[in-house]
Amino acid sequence: MREFIFMQRNGIHIIDLNKTHALLQESLDEITKVARSGKKVLFVGTKKQAQEIIRKEAQRCDMPYVTHRWLGGMLTNFVTIRKSISRMEEIHAMQSDGTYDNITKKERLMLDREKEKLEDVMGGISKMGRLPGALFVVDIVKENIAVNEALKLNIPIFALVDTNCDPDVPDYIIPCNDDAAKAIQLIASNVADAIIEGMAEREAYQEEQLAAESISREDAAEEGEEPAEPEVKTTRRKRTRKAKTAPAKEKPAAASTGKDKEADQEVKAEEPAEKKADDKKAGDKAEEKAEDETAEKAVDKAEEKTVEKSGDKPEEKVADKAEEKAADKAEVKAGDASAEEEPKKEAADSDAKKEK
Repeated sequence: MREFIFMQRNGIHIIDLNKTHALLQESLDEITKVARSGKKVLFVGTKKQAQEIIRKEAQRCDMPYVTHRWLGGMLTNFVTIRKSISRMEEIHAMQSDGTYDNITKKERLMLDREKEKLEDVMGGISKMGRLPGALFVVDIVKENIAVNEALKLNIPIFALVDTNCDPDVPDYIIPCNDDAAKAIQLIASNVADAIIEGMAEREAYQEEQLAAESISREDAAEEGEEPAEPEVKTTRRKRTRKAKTAPAKEKPAAASTGKDKEADQEVKAEEPAEKKADDKKAGDKAEEKAEDETAEKAVDKAEEKTVEKSGDKPEEKVADKAEEKAADKAEVKAGDASAEEEPKKEAADSDAKKEK
């Protein structure tokens, strides 16, 4: 802090107000940008001489604040802090909906004490739904926990820096006496005014945008034109038209160009759906054939079983029949031969008798 000290008198360091004014203006410009972006600025000041000032200025610009005690993890463990805030809101709802009338006096007193503790610590951040966009700290030595959490989360820090502080820790410093109530009041009021100015600029910008959009819509309606959405629809229609005209390219062509190849690729991309349907039909036919084959096999097996039960095989039956036919033919031939030999024997006998 030596560069920000103007002189020393009676053991008291006097800060250079020219440098304080320049750094204050720079900090106010940055805070205005944060407010213009729609983010919150968390006011932190737990000193006795700063508590009431910080609370009033934060309420004036509708920003969250911490004036009682900084809870460890208020930024790094914000999910748990939100649970405590919801518990505080639940107790407020119990008071308004008549639940207090149905409980005992002791339970009512316990809830009142719990509500007071929660309001002291978290009453200023009850409307902070997410992490703040910046931190305004009165004394970085006393609020070292808040500063460390903001550094871990990369949250910009705007701080009042006294001669006993490290000016390299905060992102934006305002050299001044952080123990004097008047100095705190002056700086905090300027910060609140900068936030209000940034919020007003944001509202004006939003109104200008809405007005410009309404004017553009009116002009488009008068000219009969449509905004950007119909253009997207036209591109989709072009894609569907290409898919519909694809079958006409089945006719033979002398030479294929690059456009034809692109169209063929698009058609091929749509063919898988039809192929899937054909594959399903072929699969159904294959299943039917398989069922018929299994039925025929079952019938054949049943016939084989009946034959086995009778004790004869079909091959043995055929062989037996062949043998029977051969035996019949042999008998017929033997009978013919015996019939031819009988007259010969008779003739020989008669000749033998004549010779005698």
